Amino acid sequence: MNALRINDQAPNFTAQTTQGEINFHDWIGDSWAMLFSHPKDFTPVCTTELGFMASIQGEFAKRDTKIIALSIDPVDDHMAWLKDVEKVGGTTVNYPIIADTDLNVAKLYSMFEADAEGDASGRTAQTNATVRTVFIIGPDKNIKLMMIYPMTTGRNFNEILRVLDSMQLTAKHKVATPANWKQGDDVIISPAISDEQARDIYTDGWETVTPYLRKVAQPK
Repeated sequence: MNALRINDQAPNFTAQTTQGEINFHDWIGDSWAMLFSHPKDFTPVCTTELGFMASIQGEFAKRDTKIIALSIDPVDDHMAWLKDVEKVGGTTVNYPIIADTDLNVAKLYSMFEADAEGDASGRTAQTNATVRTVFIIGPDKNIKLMMIYPMTTGRNFNEILRVLDSMQLTAKHKVATPANWKQGDDVIISPAISDEQARDIYTDGWETVTPYLRKVAQPK
């Protein structure tokens, strides 16, 4: 199986979660979705991540984005782990966690080799170290972003929100966002838009930094 790339269709699957069985594409519906994976339950960095994510779930909801986690352990283990997650994070986890005990989802999403053998039993966090990826998936079910983290580095979910804002903005308008862009900052007019076309769209004008770099106020 070839590795997944940006704009590939997100593989569909059916799996057990802490909120019951789901079909992934049906669960996404017409929303955006973020899938973030974990190598093992009861691991310290992931415990902090799951708790922090729960505390900012409302920010993703504002952006019509559903959250789902994955870990390679059974649902019963997930439920026990959530007690620690909620204690550490000081909040309640209201999003589902996939129990990928047969490694099916990890393989579909290129986090394991397709011919990897075995299941969750007997595996350690170290042998599952590659299962540390963030995927953002659009309403068209295509992968919009992939970010892979080492086990020792907690994920920056504020950065993921920033990227989500950029992707949702640029999906609606023919613009791009510059380095370190955040909501409200100027954006870049797409090179596919000629100056003549831009005059009709951006009637207040724009700043020409170079012939190919034209900055304009963020579209409303």
